[in-house]
Amino acid sequence: MTIRLLLVDDDPLVRAGLILMLGGAEDLEIVGEAADGREVPDLVGRLAPDVVLMDIRMPGVDGLTATERLRALPDAPEVVVLTTFHADEQVLRALRAGAAGFLLKDTKPAGILAAVRRIAAGDPVLSPAVTRQLMTHVAGEEDGRGRGEEARRTTAAARLAELAAREREVAVAVGRGRSNAEIAAELYMGVPTVKTHVSRVLAKLGLNNRVQIALLVHDAGLLDTAE
Repeated sequence: MTIRLLLVDDDPLVRAGLILMLGGAEDLEIVGEAADGREVPDLVGRLAPDVVLMDIRMPGVDGLTATERLRALPDAPEVVVLTTFHADEQVLRALRAGAAGFLLKDTKPAGILAAVRRIAAGDPVLSPAVTRQLMTHVAGEEDGRGRGEEARRTTAAARLAELAAREREVAVAVGRGRSNAEIAAELYMGVPTVKTHVSRVLAKLGLNNRVQIALLVHDAGLLDTAE
């Protein structure tokens, strides 16, 4: 299966570098490129990419806005945001909007290619450790502006309360970065059953992917205890 990739970055040198780095992969086809988030919906409609590599900072329509608009569409492609910062409020907002992960722009070519392949296969490119680092950093900034952690925790806990007990257990395991096979072993159920529970969690909570489940579980304070 060939992965169809769309590149979105306002810097033509960055786009050229990505094309040079990724263009030789036999299982990947770069189907198009854009310099502004405004171009993304039309290109996605015409080119049907599987994955979009999206720069988060662009003049005009930035990557955050473009991600929010794109992920609101039916059958939207997966989005990986590109950034120069490990911990950034805009990255977190993009993940909440449905991006499947983020990559630093100085990631080595093999790392970018591996990430695109993982995303295309349905696996998020975001470790639990990075999720916690990002959440802690941004939460500290938000608290400084008067937006406390307690409100986020209360809201997240109320949303998770909509789940059945088994679905909630699966959601917490997803938040801890467990694969379907690992969840199946931990909770003594088959992998198909785990997949069913994950699908139900996504549907009940109106989420796009496992990253958003992890963020919600983190918000609810369910990752605070030692594993």
